[in-house]
Amino acid sequence: MDSGDVSLQPPGAPPLPGARAPLAAGGSGAGSPLPLAGAGESQNPFGEPQARPAPVRNLRKRIASALAAIAALFAKFFAAIKGVLVLLPKAKVLTTAGTALVSVAAYALFWGWTFAVGLVVLLFVHEMGHVIQLRREGVKASAPMFIPLFGAVVMMKSMPDDALAEARVGLAGPVLGTIGAGVCLAIAEATNSDMLRALAYIGFFLNLINLIPVVPFDGGRAMAAMAPWLWFVGLGALVALLLLVGNPFLLIFVVLGVMETWRRWEARKKGTITQAAYYRVSPRNRLLVGAVYIGLIVVLALGMHASHILVSGGHTFRSI
Repeated sequence: MDSGDVSLQPPGAPPLPGARAPLAAGGSGAGSPLPLAGAGESQNPFGEPQARPAPVRNLRKRIASALAAIAALFAKFFAAIKGVLVLLPKAKVLTTAGTALVSVAAYALFWGWTFAVGLVVLLFVHEMGHVIQLRREGVKASAPMFIPLFGAVVMMKSMPDDALAEARVGLAGPVLGTIGAGVCLAIAEATNSDMLRALAYIGFFLNLINLIPVVPFDGGRAMAAMAPWLWFVGLGALVALLLLVGNPFLLIFVVLGVMETWRRWEARKKGTITQAAYYRVSPRNRLLVGAVYIGLIVVLALGMHASHILVSGGHTFRSI
């Protein structure tokens, strides 16, 4: 029997050429000691080095250093914004003024600075109608915020007590906005200013558009007290206006109108006591809301007729 590792030769005989020398106790070939795996390292019976203990102490030091650096960064951050925190009580004023300036700059690109300032003032008057009525109803709201090319908005932090109060809040904006446009028209007639006439016309027109009977427009809030089913009529009118005019901005209002109408109608369908109480309005108050709503439409239409100016196709408000 042949084996590649074992040879049967007499003891004391010289090893055959190419044969391996036998291992000596504690050594290797010719009694030489085995090389150590490393200084100070012990070996297990299989000849593998044991694992070193994890440097827990060094890891703790690194974590502590990182936390100290983060704490220092936060301290510097709060020190930097300390001045801003002092101005927080005035944030509403800063928001209104800042967005108003941005809107003036945006409108000025199309119609000049004078007309842009007048337009923002009329929008502010309209929104202040909402703010005043919200305070009378005891509802907290944000300051007026201007959105360039879209107008302005006041955000209610909670809903009014009932649909009648919501209708009063919704109609207060167009009422004060109509008065503002009327004052602008009166000054235009007294000074014979075509620019102010054009400004009054835009004011009447924007307040009339706001009476579309679908939320988020002011007319939609009036419909909450009159006849909520008219939301669908207003939504259809808005879609028709989008198809007729083709203005992409109207698509945003259509989407908002669909979402809000669906949400409110689904809530009314549940028939909860809270919903029933919210939309419970006496016939007398329904008539009053309807009278104010229709009256506003008539006054605004007459105001647009009185302030309308015939202009050529290439005319801009810059030269008025």
